[in-house]
Amino acid sequence: MRVAALWRYPVKGLSGEPLAGAALTKGDYFPGDRLFAIENGPTGFDPAAPVRAPKIGFLMLMRNERLAQLATRYDEATAALTVAQGGREVARGDLTTTQGRAALADFFAGHMGPEMRGPAAVLAAPAGFRFTDSRSGFVSLINRASVEDLSRRLGRPVDPLRFRGNVLIEGLAPWAEFDLVGQTLAVGGARLVVTKRIERCAATNVDPATGARDMQIPHALETFYGHTDCGVYARVETGGRIAPGDAVAAAEPARF
Repeated sequence: MRVAALWRYPVKGLSGEPLAGAALTKGDYFPGDRLFAIENGPTGFDPAAPVRAPKIGFLMLMRNERLAQLATRYDEATAALTVAQGGREVARGDLTTTQGRAALADFFAGHMGPEMRGPAAVLAAPAGFRFTDSRSGFVSLINRASVEDLSRRLGRPVDPLRFRGNVLIEGLAPWAEFDLVGQTLAVGGARLVVTKRIERCAATNVDPATGARDMQIPHALETFYGHTDCGVYARVETGGRIAPGDAVAAAEPARF
């Protein structure tokens, strides 16, 4: 097994960014992942006492496929989020400032139109919190062979980016990632404990390149395999740097 690619998704529901490497920290989330979310009407989120809210409170691909028409880029050095559509920049804002977040919220409110259930607001995750769908969603791993097997069953290509994972793995048999639950993996300079399978929702039905809702991925998973899972979550047991090309090997059973 080896790491084929690394991806982060700085803003929940928006486009991902490939990485040349990532420094993982023990007990922490994947670097730069799900740092921000766009509130679709007030959720009552309090950064001083953050509680994971139902994802329906935010703009998300499961219901708002028009988000996939946008290409976004987050610059960590300047905290600027740039939004492009059709190759043209349509919005930009500094996510550390009230004015920058307000400008971006205004853009998304206009872009989404009637899909907004209330005022838009760009929320920033406080330290130790991320806008993930799962409380244990620290790092997500996708098995390329499983996606390819699903493609063969469907008779059409399925882009692994539909599953919005952090670590794409290759060299593993299709669906063998589920057998890794409870094991510790040595990945580059880090060690990850695989904790659970990832249940998939309708967000995977959206083509990440076009925004078209053109597949029924959860239905296909249920039909072909008897479940709606693809990929696994892991927590960082030992920090270290990982990069595409790094070997992935089972170390020993995890102790929970």
